[in-house]
Amino acid sequence: MKKKNITSISLEEAKKKKGKTRKDAPPGPPLPDDFWKYAKVVCPDRPKKTTTIRFDADILDWFKAQGRGYQTRMNAVLRSYYEAHKPTPKS
Repeated sequence: MKKKNITSISLEEAKKKKGKTRKDAPPGPPLPDDFWKYAKVVCPDRPKKTTTIRFDADILDWFKAQGRGYQTRMNAVLRSYYEAHKPTPKS
């Protein structure tokens, strides 16, 4: 996402935007009553790098069919695999 597409809005402005979800978006799971009490904003701690990579067509099509943000989801899957398999530091 290019920086020019990023905007900041106040909480009041966000509340006014109700009903702006994509029509084809699935409903999310119900949240516990104390969800917002403990919610935290999480920002990436490292910059992204642009690259060219080849995926099997069916894999890419499946991720794209999930809708917007497919590259972020693909990154999350790869990160999860990396975290599960990265070498542990030797003591």
